[in-house]
Amino acid sequence: MTVIRRLNCFDAPKIKKMISYLGNDDGEKFSKALVDEAFMVLHNLLPLKYKFMPLSYILLENKEILGLITVVPTYGNTSKVNITKLIFRQNLYDVGKRLIEFVIAKLGAKGATSFHVAVDQSHDELLDLFMRGCGFRQCSYENLWKIENFIPKTDKKADFRYCQNSDAIKVAALYNNELNNLYKPSMERSKGEYREPLFAGMTNFYKNRYVLEEPSNNRIIAYLSITTSDNLNFIIDMSLNDAYKVPYDEIINFALGEISRKKTKFYAFLKHRQYTKNADMLEKYLHERNLNCIQTQCVLVKDFYKPVRQTENALQIFLFGENELASN
Repeated sequence: MTVIRRLNCFDAPKIKKMISYLGNDDGEKFSKALVDEAFMVLHNLLPLKYKFMPLSYILLENKEILGLITVVPTYGNTSKVNITKLIFRQNLYDVGKRLIEFVIAKLGAKGATSFHVAVDQSHDELLDLFMRGCGFRQCSYENLWKIENFIPKTDKKADFRYCQNSDAIKVAALYNNELNNLYKPSMERSKGEYREPLFAGMTNFYKNRYVLEEPSNNRIIAYLSITTSDNLNFIIDMSLNDAYKVPYDEIINFALGEISRKKTKFYAFLKHRQYTKNADMLEKYLHERNLNCIQTQCVLVKDFYKPVRQTENALQIFLFGENELASN
């Protein structure tokens, strides 16, 4: 008999055994994260809009775990869900497909309308599973560039300040304006996604957020986030206003300075989002600075849609992705 259900504390020994083959520090961290999720009983009782921790589901056959999937609802935008883990026994792609379809159906019934996943471009079979098997479409790419042996052309640092919840509307507008029009329906972010989570200390990552203002009018011209899940590897992400040419060196100098204030040994990576207007300019800069792209992921999206309110004899119109929220 096949069953799909939530991961719970009694599954911890089976999960450890299932991924024991990893046999390294990453495997230990991965196992610990899943075990911690299994013990989050109170979190399981919260409605989708209040969830702030990952949700994991397992597929069992005759009480044996054949696969696991983990999703993370986007804080501040309950309609958007990110798939962050997918594990299944070797070549059992049907198990992966059933788990994906299960979370889409389950969370879709609770109000989720957009599902996102980033898959390494080298995983052809996994890409095929999501795209051909489960109806996801490829939007674009996200790259990670390792900031190593970085020698800045200037010692100046951009004058960022900490981002406040009151900045959320402006930061969301900054990010959305940076998107190429083709990707806006699926990739736009709401103001709620830029507010500090109520339970930030209980999330499985730590993020510092900063904004840069134009002194003459207090307009936010840049947003910067520094995220880590292990206090060793730090991902730097930024959104910029095209009208203001803020030097990349100054932004990176600031980010590295903020990390080094807390850590003496760390690894820093810059996120390069190819669906933005300045993607080519940033890529050119990264090549000129002799930095290395160490990861390229395909951004896949599956959106639900529904008809807008109709009038008699009117054409039937569909709104895709997050645009439907505007009609509520």
